[in-house]
Amino acid sequence: MERYDCHSATQEYPHPFIHEVKMTTAQRIRGVILGSVLFPVRILLASLLFLIMWPVARLRLAGLSEEERSRPVKGWRRWLFHSVILSLSRAVFFCLGYFWVKVKGRKADLKEAPVLVVAPHSGFLDMLVLCPTELATVVSRSENASLPVVGALLEFNQAVLVSRKDPESRRKAVAQVRERLTSDGYWPQMLMFPEGTTTNGSVLIKFKPGAFLAGVPVQPVLLHYPNELDTVRWTYKGTTWIEALWHTTSQLYTNVTVEFLPVYNPSQEEKNDPNLYADNVQKLMAKALGVPATDYVMDGRVPVSKLGGLSLPVESPARKTLSLLQRSLGACDVEAALDRMIDRCQTGAQGSARASVDELAAILGLTDRQAAVTICGLYYFKDEIVDLRQICLSVAALSGLFSFKSVLHTAFTLFDREGTGSLSAEQLSNLMGALLGVPQRNTAELYTQASNQGQLTEECLLQVLTTHPTYQRVANEFMQCDKAGAHLANGKAENNNSSMQNGNGSIHYNKKFD
Repeated sequence: MERYDCHSATQEYPHPFIHEVKMTTAQRIRGVILGSVLFPVRILLASLLFLIMWPVARLRLAGLSEEERSRPVKGWRRWLFHSVILSLSRAVFFCLGYFWVKVKGRKADLKEAPVLVVAPHSGFLDMLVLCPTELATVVSRSENASLPVVGALLEFNQAVLVSRKDPESRRKAVAQVRERLTSDGYWPQMLMFPEGTTTNGSVLIKFKPGAFLAGVPVQPVLLHYPNELDTVRWTYKGTTWIEALWHTTSQLYTNVTVEFLPVYNPSQEEKNDPNLYADNVQKLMAKALGVPATDYVMDGRVPVSKLGGLSLPVESPARKTLSLLQRSLGACDVEAALDRMIDRCQTGAQGSARASVDELAAILGLTDRQAAVTICGLYYFKDEIVDLRQICLSVAALSGLFSFKSVLHTAFTLFDREGTGSLSAEQLSNLMGALLGVPQRNTAELYTQASNQGQLTEECLLQVLTTHPTYQRVANEFMQCDKAGAHLANGKAENNNSSMQNGNGSIHYNKKFD
């Protein structure tokens, strides 16, 4: 279970979404010398092999009707083209420096395990695992189908395509995966990366339930890269994909081990609860790897951890914004800047909560426009239009300038624009998103806990956030922070959150924020 302290939401476990290739000066010089020769040669050879694979992959389904394409390829089309593409795929990775692929354990056959779950997911070069798994079918983004070569290979693979932006596409993909996994051997074995995104391998992030929805046995597959330099990883921040490719191809060779663990047969309870099934397999694989199993996920393009359905940012935008404001304005002027944002949000129509970057800079009193742009980037705003409520509420909660009760009261007022005294489920999601600094898409559990006969009042929400074991942690440990929010006044640290709650659970006002 994660622990959130006032320094960081990720103190207990390493940050899984950042990776930088660390090299000594000698290794960098060696990499430049070898890379200047090996990189162009290896990329050229791999590209030529891909060009050969392109028409061969298209031939597999050539001349078949849509109905025939919706069924698994059988007969001569399978054994002829499958063996050719498998050999060419292995040749591609051989050219990139994967001379040896060590295999541990035994791959289960289709009847034993209809799906293989692979972790940790490090980057696009992980697709090497398709070779020892005999080109098992995969799930891929529908956008990839339009890419040269890649689209042909996905067609050859009869991959399940899904658009993450289209709920209907996701629904159809889930039904298609479930149908294939329960086809009793009619469809080939499937391969999935349940983490859903790439990490630096320091932990296993939360598994998505897709591979576990059908409740069929799975075979866990571990990927190991036992190399002096960890070059293959491509994550949310740090080494880019082209840098990962350069560093990898600049090595004389790259070691990889594919380890097949015993088949995992789910209990009836796990069959009924795909999330429980996914969590248990994640823990088993994490134990085998010797790394922690965590609740970190990539929500959209924001790295978060999950607690009670809430998404808690791994990198708090409020913490970074507060630090930037203290450097740019001085600690004494931060409070005034927050008050100005609240005044702007409270006056006029709902649209007054939105502002351009230039307006944000003026409201905050920033002379450097780039600082305002940086703040917008921290909150993942687009088109340089910001929601001031997200910035001021999340920063105020961490600043130490205001009591939590006063911040929540202000937040409730801002989102209860009609003045009904009650929030809808959507309004609660928006309020919690503003307090935490990232969008919240699954607040149903909190809404159920805090609402009474369909009414969610400020008093009930405050009570749940300050007394419920799960949400009390969110309020006390994540939305408040003594050291990050210490207010420097006349050389002394002033903290207004340290005595937020007294022994009988009542909440004190320390400064007015409404």
